Amino acid sequence: MGEDRLIAERRGKPWALILRKSGRYIALILAVLFFLFPIFWIAVTAIKQPGQYYNYPPIWFPKRPTFVHFKAVRTTGIGGYTALKNSFIITSCSTVAVMLLGTLAAYAMARFNTGGRNLAFWVLSQRMLPPIAIVFPLFLMMRIIHWIDTYQVMILFYTTFNLPFVIWMLRSYFVEVPVDVEESALVDGCTRIGALFRVVLPMVMPGVIATAVFAYIFAWTEFLFAVIFSRTRVVTVPVALGTYFGTEGQLWGEAGVMAVLSMVPIFVIGLAVQRHFARGLTLGSVKG
Repeated sequence: MGEDRLIAERRGKPWALILRKSGRYIALILAVLFFLFPIFWIAVTAIKQPGQYYNYPPIWFPKRPTFVHFKAVRTTGIGGYTALKNSFIITSCSTVAVMLLGTLAAYAMARFNTGGRNLAFWVLSQRMLPPIAIVFPLFLMMRIIHWIDTYQVMILFYTTFNLPFVIWMLRSYFVEVPVDVEESALVDGCTRIGALFRVVLPMVMPGVIATAVFAYIFAWTEFLFAVIFSRTRVVTVPVALGTYFGTEGQLWGEAGVMAVLSMVPIFVIGLAVQRHFARGLTLGSVKG
C-alpha cells in the first residue's frame, strides 16, 4: 500500500507542476493585458471619428480610421507639436545636467564621506518637500529676472528637484565599488576624476542608466512647474494635454494623439536600455 501511494504521488507531481506553471502564465497574461489596455484604448481613440467616443457598445476598433486629429493638433489647444519639441529639449538638457552634477556629488559622498552620515538622508529629504510649498515664491523670483516662460527656468527647476533622487541612487551604487579598484587606477597614473570616469562609472553603468531613465521620466511627466512657469512659448506635453479638456467640451481625439506621441520617447528609451535597466535597479540592493 505504501509503495502504491508513493507511485501515485510521483505520477501526480508533473500535473501539479503543469498546473502551477499554467496559473503563473495566465496571471502574467492578465496583468499584461490589464496594463496594456489603457494604451490600446488611447491609441484607438486617436483614430476614431468624433462621433464614436461615446458609442455603446463601445467601438473597439473603427472600421474607417481617421487621421484628422493628427492635423487638428496643430491648431487646437496650446502648444501642439511644439509641446513635444519643448518637452524633449527641456527633459534632455535637465537629465544631462542632473546626471553630471549628481554623479560628482554622489561620488564625493560615497568616497570622501562628504557631509558625514546625515548629509545623504538630508539630500533625500529635499525630494520629499512638496513643490507646491515653494512654487509661488519661486514664481515671484523668476518674474523679477524675466525668466518666466523660458527654457532655462524649466531646466533649472527640473534639475534641482531631480538632483536629490539622483544623488541618493548613485551614491548606493558607488558604495558597492571596491576602493582597491580606484587605488590601482591612481597608482597607474589616473587622476581622481580619471579614475571616476574610466574605472568606476563603467562598473556601475547599469545603475547610472537606470537612474537616468527615472530622471528623464520624472522630468517628462512633470506638471506643476510646467503649468506655473510656462505660458505659450515653452508649453510642455502635460500642460498641452490639459488644454484639450474644458468646460465647453473635450477633444478626445487630439488628446489621444498627444498622449500616444508623448509615450513614444519613453518606449524608445525603454527598449534601448532594457538590457541594463533590470540589472541597474538591483545593482546596489545587495551588499557584499
